[in-house]
Amino acid sequence: MKTFNKTLIAVSVALASTQTLASGFQLNSQSATGMGRAFAGDAVIADNASVLSRNPAAMALFDKDAISFGLTYADITVDVKDVNFAGGAVDLGSIDDAGSSKIIPNIFYIHPIDDKFAVGFAAFSNFGTGTDASSLSKSLPANSPAPYDLLGETEVTTVNFNASLSYRINEMFSIGAGVDAIYGEGRLTRNMGTTPLVDVDADGWAFGGIVGATIELDKDNRFGISYRFSPTVNVEGDINTVSMTTIPGVGTVPVATNFDSLDVPLADIFQVAGFHQITPKFALHYTAQHTQWGNFDQITAKDGTATIAAVGMTQAVGDVALKEYQWKDSWLFSLGGTYTINEQFTVRAGYMHDQGVVDEISSISFPDSDRNWYTAGMSYHINPQNTVDFGIAYIKGEKVHLIENSSITGIGPVNAITESSGMYYSVQYSYQF
Repeated sequence: MKTFNKTLIAVSVALASTQTLASGFQLNSQSATGMGRAFAGDAVIADNASVLSRNPAAMALFDKDAISFGLTYADITVDVKDVNFAGGAVDLGSIDDAGSSKIIPNIFYIHPIDDKFAVGFAAFSNFGTGTDASSLSKSLPANSPAPYDLLGETEVTTVNFNASLSYRINEMFSIGAGVDAIYGEGRLTRNMGTTPLVDVDADGWAFGGIVGATIELDKDNRFGISYRFSPTVNVEGDINTVSMTTIPGVGTVPVATNFDSLDVPLADIFQVAGFHQITPKFALHYTAQHTQWGNFDQITAKDGTATIAAVGMTQAVGDVALKEYQWKDSWLFSLGGTYTINEQFTVRAGYMHDQGVVDEISSISFPDSDRNWYTAGMSYHINPQNTVDFGIAYIKGEKVHLIENSSITGIGPVNAITESSGMYYSVQYSYQF
């Protein structure tokens, strides 16, 4: 039974090492205008309703109803190279693109009630990722030793549904607060040939919130600050694992384990932003954002039951603290500029440096590193009420040499080189009533 328990926990740890709702690719995709300026100053610029995703207090800057909606296409590239173990004796090869592409929609609506209060509603995404490293094991002979639990498909998405209220204290100060209903879903598979080791298809809801404030020194200089409280999301669904254990007198037999749910903590986000209209045509803006990934300490599997069908044994294993991640808090810094060409056209550009979150424990399924963003965008003002925006971003991550151990097979260390990059393309329509 001791061997049985150790095997169960090992399989559970393998599950945890990939079932997170966010990795180093925290999404920045809430608007085309924000994309074009690397989201610099987005918590206070308030040129359209998408400011609601960053700071509810900025709704006080609107004197008319406003709506914005758009799409972002995220083309993520994750190269996984020179994957090997046994001191390099076994080479699993490389994948030129283990990442997956996503279409990320958003919609925002702001309604000023009077000269003091405004309300807003929004739907957008803060986190998402997708990788597929399963092809690395497909060339191996059947039943050959390999770190199968590290090589598979991982797909995670979250959606924020937000309702917010702002209050203008006076001409200089405004405050705001909102509630987030967060929906998360994930799909995870790990296979050894045709034998499924891990099969997860789960989703769930949780509630968080955001508070913010704006300071308007004058019409050309203002600052914004916000803090988003992120919850622990409990996801339920099909959460199944299969491992092997050896029982004296019986031999090596499969262990099937089922968990009712997973608890996944999300990171709080704090940001400050500034906007300065330097000349009638040119504005400068910036953002510093701190994401508390240090809060992401472990994932907990809830109400587990393990079954060995060969001997008719079933055992409740309860809640299992699967793994400590040792992730670290990260900072994001961005700087952007906006230039008004004429009444019809506005152009913008920006740069962002985004720190990685992985510290001592790395993962092939979630490669992570510091990233640099280079962005540009344009607005076409059809008339004073109607605007179409475009944004594009190139994201370049650093090359990472990682080492990871297989929790199921005991194979390790597994060595690999990963490098992530991406192109974001965003379009948005905005209307002020």
